[in-house]
Amino acid sequence: ADWSLVRAEQAPAESAFANESLGNRFVPGDGVPPMLKGVNAAAWYQVAKFMSLQITGGSMAVRYTGQHGMRTTGAAAKEMLLKAAASRWNCSPSDCTAAMSMVTGPKGETATYGELAADAAEYSPSASPKLKSRSEYKIVGTPRPRFDIPGKVDGSAKYGIDARPEGLLYAAVRLGPVSRSTVVSYDASQVLSRRGVKKVVEFPGGVAVVADNYWRAKEAAAALDVEFDAGDKVNVSSETIFAAQAEALSRETDEDKEVGDAASVFSSAPETEGAEIVSAEYRVPYLAHACMEPMNCTVWIRDGKADVWVGVQDPLGTRARIADVTGIDFDNVTVHPMLLGGGFGRRIPLREGFFDFPSEIDFAAIIAKEVDAPVKLVYSREDDIQHDAYRPAVTSRIRAVVGPDGYPTAYENLYVYKDDPEEAPHIPYGIANQSIRYAEVPTHIPRGPWRSVAHTQHTFFSESFFDELAHRAGKDPLEYRLALLKDQPRHAAVLKLAAEKAGWGKKLPQGHYHGIAVQQSFGSIVAEVAEVSIVDGSPRIHRVVAAVDCGLVVHPDTAAQQVESGIIYGLTAALYGEISIENGAVVQTNFTDYEMLHLSECPEIEVHFVDSDAPIGGLGEPATPVVSAAVSNAIFAATGTRIRQLPFKLHDLSQVSDKFAQAAD
Repeated sequence: ADWSLVRAEQAPAESAFANESLGNRFVPGDGVPPMLKGVNAAAWYQVAKFMSLQITGGSMAVRYTGQHGMRTTGAAAKEMLLKAAASRWNCSPSDCTAAMSMVTGPKGETATYGELAADAAEYSPSASPKLKSRSEYKIVGTPRPRFDIPGKVDGSAKYGIDARPEGLLYAAVRLGPVSRSTVVSYDASQVLSRRGVKKVVEFPGGVAVVADNYWRAKEAAAALDVEFDAGDKVNVSSETIFAAQAEALSRETDEDKEVGDAASVFSSAPETEGAEIVSAEYRVPYLAHACMEPMNCTVWIRDGKADVWVGVQDPLGTRARIADVTGIDFDNVTVHPMLLGGGFGRRIPLREGFFDFPSEIDFAAIIAKEVDAPVKLVYSREDDIQHDAYRPAVTSRIRAVVGPDGYPTAYENLYVYKDDPEEAPHIPYGIANQSIRYAEVPTHIPRGPWRSVAHTQHTFFSESFFDELAHRAGKDPLEYRLALLKDQPRHAAVLKLAAEKAGWGKKLPQGHYHGIAVQQSFGSIVAEVAEVSIVDGSPRIHRVVAAVDCGLVVHPDTAAQQVESGIIYGLTAALYGEISIENGAVVQTNFTDYEMLHLSECPEIEVHFVDSDAPIGGLGEPATPVVSAAVSNAIFAATGTRIRQLPFKLHDLSQVSDKFAQAAD
């Protein structure tokens, strides 16, 4: 197609746009015989429709929906256009060519795609159309202008918070300080006489004030005297949560992955000459998403129907959720998908069986049922930070049996919470005996998907540990990893590329040190080298070099931007991110105590892609989890202090010994 004639529209929240490729690729992968691909796709399409799946998440947009959905659809449409042209010109489709939004016949006949569209629609699309080879690509792999940028620059782009149907009212909420609290009592008369206040509505876990503008609603909600009951959840704190996790890991755990016989190697290690057990315990806290656009949802219920304006990562799932909450028939719910100002997993509707915790979408629907007008619910920043579905706090106990050569013969990881994706705790290193096990430790703190999900914890754990092993063995951390990756050439290649581009092993400016880490996630492999110094007791990150193997790079500029964004998001969390719990409630309230990385703190970032023929991998998340380990390993190189608990702000590095600094130099 002629790129200048291409337009992009957001798909409506309709079952026809359920992304079957999500299930189709996640479960059977590439193992479906060609003759069954049509049947397989049709089956997963029915599953996606039944489950109302239209999810943007899991770094799937290009590698699944794009590669196996849109690419296949485009190729099928091309075949239909060629058939229509061939029928018109009385020739074979193979005699026609399609280029620049036009079909050309064997005698020079031409017709635009638009002119052929009606005739082409008479043909059925193939489930297995002929796809272009990489050598035939003219647009893929080139940096074409993005369609979304102009609207975001000139302000014409519409986000969820921009929805303003006629007669709009606004809602602000009072939520119990402790998640999953219940409302005991409140006195609506305290605020109903205020200017602009229309109604007070109770919903599970809170009370909302509806007014003619947001500020009046917010001020009235703050003035409302509400009594909540949190029960024994008030006895929960960060300390009790981590203590419970430590206790759980000391009891019987459940199997995640077993290779060889790690238990025997550990039990015999004390009697094995030259063998030694090395162990470490790591902890990471809860994390909020802190999307720049406040959480919001606008709902208008009238005549037995509901209209919803919201920016979400699953419009079809939102439609189903609204239907469930309101009791309105699914076919009478219309979701108007809007742009969203940051998602990172926060804007995936939480649904029973996945993440059973009500959200602003549920609350907006409940409130709208009680008001004869459209209502926009907007969370304050405090509401958002204190009532998120958080990345879980996790403890991991890792140990290894190392031989006289310093390399591990057995590896064990006991961790808390088996979250998606299941392979996150697994390691690429060639160790014959591995035992990876987990324990569940329930709390009332809501858990939800967070950019890179379980990889964000486990990459920090395992890559810090293998760095510890390398230093303990007196070996270069890069060479140590490469020695364990002899059967993983893709991992080795990205490590070597990152090291080369970062100048690994070469002299750095005085006081600067390197750390390295690698992880495979969402079908891509990312290695990062961080260049760090210590200033006034805190790490300063000067440069991060990333090497990425994501298979085919579809749009180089956007691909690099995704990696850069992931590094910044991960660096923010590693440096500052911490949601702590006291008396059952979240302590942090706003950006004053849940800090973001400042522009002045942002390092120079370089992104390099491996020329790879591997299947297309994701890019929205894989760079995020690697940076915490790379920086932590650089901090050790600089200070001799091994950080096993995030965030870095918890650690005072000002007491670095001159002896170690001189030795490191």
